[in-house]
Amino acid sequence: MDLPAPAPAAALPDPAFVLTRPLRQTAPLVFASPHSGCNYRDDFVAAVRIDRLGLRRSEDSFVDELFESAPSLGAPLLAATFPRAYCDANREAWELDPAMFEEALPDWVNTTSARVGAGLGTIARVVTSGEPIYRRKLRFADAESRVRTLWQPFHAALRGLIDETLARFGRCVLIDCHSMPAAAPMPRGAVDVVLGDAHGTSCSPHTARKVEQALAGLGYKVRRNDPYAGGYITRHYGRPRDGVEALQIELNRGLYMDESRIEKLPQFGAIQQDMARLIAALATG
Repeated sequence: MDLPAPAPAAALPDPAFVLTRPLRQTAPLVFASPHSGCNYRDDFVAAVRIDRLGLRRSEDSFVDELFESAPSLGAPLLAATFPRAYCDANREAWELDPAMFEEALPDWVNTTSARVGAGLGTIARVVTSGEPIYRRKLRFADAESRVRTLWQPFHAALRGLIDETLARFGRCVLIDCHSMPAAAPMPRGAVDVVLGDAHGTSCSPHTARKVEQALAGLGYKVRRNDPYAGGYITRHYGRPRDGVEALQIELNRGLYMDESRIEKLPQFGAIQQDMARLIAALATG
């Protein structure tokens, strides 16, 4: 597919995110990368028991770069700057593990979700390998500060983009961009991409099929909802009856990066071009 000539775009930085907008939005699409942030605060690194490389293995490293052509193709791209291990934008605002904190948590905090039980709440207890992050317990004020200065601004920006797109086009398709470990358990065999539409509830069958066919046409092996059906962002914002669809894309990291070193592979550029082709197909369809 021949891609259209790039259009100018404007990057709008914030402590919590970078929002890159097209000068004129021409497609009812919004792209979000909530787990690609890699700005690690010095005080956070000093307080944990894992080295920086170990922390970074929880990131969806470089995913924002894989989808960076979205603004030149007429759609905004919102990327978190803060790392998932510090504050997870793909959780509810207040999914917290009470065992992690010095004091009792407020009764309105969600302490019983499956994600909290797994140690992967809004403030994670473990990295994705299962290794504990912190040397000592946190104060609730620490979590509150992270949520209010990072999680809330990110979601306010995302909600704003969705509302703007709805107002302009009468509909919005949110593409929630993620990556998965190459060694992730796959009961039905390895795949290149997993699309999550919350088992058909966050996205229309037409849109999910269009993305699946576009990726398959580029040579990728694609599966839906197994083992990733979509996280908080996909499930919370995906309301097809209200004109908002959300589809999670999980790319196999082995396609484009060395997971042990957190380094791009030589084929990174080719995968990036394929994502540009996917975006163009969605933007012109």
